[in-house]
Amino acid sequence: MAFKEVAEGLAEMRASVRRFVEDELPPWAQEVDKTGKFPAELMRLLASQGFLGMRLPEKYGGSDMSLAQYCLVQEELSRCHPMFTILMSGTGGLSPMAIAQYGTDAQKDKYLPPLTRGDTRIAFALTEPGAGSDASSISTRATATETGWSISGQKQFISHADSAEVIMVIAVTDPALRARGGISAFLVDKGTPGMEITRVETTMGSAAWTLSEITFDNCKIDKSALLDELGRGFQLASSALTEGRMSVACLCLGAAEKLLEIATAYAKDRRTFGAPLADRQAIQWMLADSATELAAARALVQQTLLDSEDESQIRIKASMCKLYCSEVAGRMADKAVQIHGANGVVRGYEVERFYRDLRLFRVGEGSSEMQRLVIARDLLRN
Repeated sequence: MAFKEVAEGLAEMRASVRRFVEDELPPWAQEVDKTGKFPAELMRLLASQGFLGMRLPEKYGGSDMSLAQYCLVQEELSRCHPMFTILMSGTGGLSPMAIAQYGTDAQKDKYLPPLTRGDTRIAFALTEPGAGSDASSISTRATATETGWSISGQKQFISHADSAEVIMVIAVTDPALRARGGISAFLVDKGTPGMEITRVETTMGSAAWTLSEITFDNCKIDKSALLDELGRGFQLASSALTEGRMSVACLCLGAAEKLLEIATAYAKDRRTFGAPLADRQAIQWMLADSATELAAARALVQQTLLDSEDESQIRIKASMCKLYCSEVAGRMADKAVQIHGANGVVRGYEVERFYRDLRLFRVGEGSSEMQRLVIARDLLRN
């Protein structure tokens, strides 16, 4: 398909998604912020629009969207509130895509339809107390038994694991091989003996954004819980992170765009010493710098998404997108707060909420420092 046709199709889709977001989601954003929960009614509303299971096959109730379409929806949803993207990663995002691509027919039939309906959620458990960005250093161990596997170890900072019905666990199956074929992925259902949520942390962002500690103590699972081939867990996790980083980049784009709109409107409306803030050169430069960085970030993301059919070609670019967009969004949030003055630091104002939420994305899905390391290593190697 020609670039012009692709662009026109995405523009039409964006307009439709934005109407839905602006008309339907603001009250839900306030409700979720207040309660820290995602109500069943909200899940059904998002499911009715095809926003749950966006990347999953239609056969299982999904929307079979391309990565570009998926990222576009993430961008538009984050204009209302970045927390809505948590729902996407827990229903039609990283772990569900892994099941759709590498799972057995039985695993797909069991897990995917409930995810697309919003009846269940899944969490991705990779990070540990001693292994974050260095995923190859995980110590959680899966030992073979007569009927399957026994998992022991601890995971930390696992997003929304407390509300998930299934956990995709990355564990060591061969300590000698580790990242070279000794790490595997497993699907562990909530309530399985030996698996326990031992602590739930709340972040500086939305109350709905929880991070859990999961403890596995001789957690016995059937052999059918293995996802993909034995020893493929590290590659599977790496693939999931590539798509996740593009998702984060796009949600940062959406939030940054909304912040620029809010800051511009406030600068035009707020008057000091008899003139609008927008007349002050200091404010104009803040807005100009923000607009320029936003345009550059969008160009980088769009070019990367054009290359997304060949995932091997976008791994490094995905790190660039995640790094640049999260840093740009952070700078824009800071400028928006500064433009709002005292109002910018008061709870209840949008810019204050965006400021707190966006700070998380320079850490989550691979820190800015880790992205720079990945990019530099590739540059020096090639």
